[in-house]
Amino acid sequence: MNVANLSEMWDRLTGTQADPPRWLIGATAVVALAAVLSGGVWRIVRNAVTIAHEGGHGLVALLSGRRLDGIRLHSDTSGLTVSRGKPHGLGMILTAAAGYTAPPLLGLAGAALLAAGHITALLWGATALLLVMLVMIRNAYGALTVVLTGALFLLVSWLTKAEVQAAFAYLVVWFLLAGGARPVAELQSSRRRDRSGSSDADQLARLTRTPAALWLLFFYAIALCSLVGGGRWLLAR
Repeated sequence: MNVANLSEMWDRLTGTQADPPRWLIGATAVVALAAVLSGGVWRIVRNAVTIAHEGGHGLVALLSGRRLDGIRLHSDTSGLTVSRGKPHGLGMILTAAAGYTAPPLLGLAGAALLAAGHITALLWGATALLLVMLVMIRNAYGALTVVLTGALFLLVSWLTKAEVQAAFAYLVVWFLLAGGARPVAELQSSRRRDRSGSSDADQLARLTRTPAALWLLFFYAIALCSLVGGGRWLLAR
């Protein structure tokens, strides 16, 4: 790859792209919301939320000084991130809290990029994050899921027209924003059936000596505030 090609790639990454028509922004919002609300579709696309959830655990574990042993993604859309370090303290609290807050916060960050016209930067950035996450995946299903997701982002960003790239980028961001609260609702429901105390909310309750219900409320607040804030940025285009 010569200097001219590198310069062209850098210009694409740092430059801005044309705003999509307002009808497309609205249409992608409707499609994303339908995917979140539809039981059958949600069971498939929820894998994307799990990737963001476990990636959030892993990233914050590393940033807080913990040692990340690996990430597993399962076919039932559950996941597991294993890290080493002190079983208490701020680093552990931040790591445990990062899972349910990661998808909506990623959606909010994506909305900020799209509001600034950086569609290419969003697509390439997501691909890079998935590539980094792949290194830490420790099971075959997880590796397959991350590879296919990363390949989708890469193919869209390289082989499709600008209009398709914009539609895909807005759809992904709307999905993360709209889908942020549903896993929290599922967690709330599962805690009624499973009293083992193994959920993120229960773990945080033990770490901070506060009720798990407060952590559920915190997760809901992050999801709803991200949806409102991100939605305003996207619809203001």
